[in-house]
Amino acid sequence: MPEVFFANEQVDEEVSGDRLHRLASYVLTSERVTGRAEMSVFLVDVDTMADLNGRFLSKDGPTDVLAFPIDTYANECEDDEADDVPVLLGDVFLCPAVAKENASWHTGEYESELDLLVVHGTLHLLGYDHKWEKDAVRMETRECEILSGFRELASKT
Repeated sequence: MPEVFFANEQVDEEVSGDRLHRLASYVLTSERVTGRAEMSVFLVDVDTMADLNGRFLSKDGPTDVLAFPIDTYANECEDDEADDVPVLLGDVFLCPAVAKENASWHTGEYESELDLLVVHGTLHLLGYDHKWEKDAVRMETRECEILSGFRELASKT
C-alpha cells in the first residue's frame, strides 16, 4: 500500500491537511499505484517556495506547486515482495499563499485550487508532464477525472 507523508510547514493560510492527505492517497490509488511506494507533500510559506523555485528551476519568486520525482514507478514491479525497499516517488511542495492568490482567476475557490495542485504535483511524480500540447491535454484530462472522482467520493461520506 502506498504511503503519503504530509507536513504543513506554513502558518500563513488555513489548510485542511487531512483532506489534502486523503486526496494525494486517492491520486495514487486512481493511478493504480500499489505495493511499497512513498511520497511526501509539504505545505510551505512564500519565502521557502521562492527559495526552492530559485535553486531548482532558476526562477525568481514563489510558485504554487513544485514536484521533485525521485524513483520511476513501474506498475510491473508493484508487488515484488522480495524487494523490501519502497519506491520513493518524490516530494510535492505547495504554497497555500500563492494558491490562494491564484484561485480567484484560476479555479475560483481556494480549496479547489489546493486540490488541483495536489493532483497536479502527484501526477508529475508519476511521470505526467505538460511540456507538449498532447501531454498537457492528457494531464489536464486526468486531473479532471481524478478531482471529479474524489469529490464524488467525498460527497458520499
